[in-house]
Amino acid sequence: VQLQAYGGGLVQAGGSLRLSCSSSGRTFSNNGVGWFRQAPGKEREFVSSISWNGGSTSVADSVKGRFTISRDRVKNMVYLQMNSLKPEDTAVYYCASARSSTAPATPFSYNYWGQGTLVTVSS
Repeated sequence: VQLQAYGGGLVQAGGSLRLSCSSSGRTFSNNGVGWFRQAPGKEREFVSSISWNGGSTSVADSVKGRFTISRDRVKNMVYLQMNSLKPEDTAVYYCASARSSTAPATPFSYNYWGQGTLVTVSS
């Protein structure tokens, strides 16, 4: 499975971006999918995740109320809608496919990772 995250870019504080994640080689439609981010000099941190059918989601407290995860199983896509962006949201964002169908929040629960897309929020 190869994942690709895209949609990052430069945005002003308060703006919005939508990240997309697709898979090739094998569908991830039966797996949970998560978004993580890593800012310069910091550890990778959990952002949000969604179960295989979208029935369960998890969101980090730092982005709760601003970010929304969703998926389209027919298109084999997962999205992260990011609103009210803050400079502290600046990071490389990664999507990952979980080992199970649930929506875990820990990196070791994921076995396939995309290459990341850079989000830069200016103040």
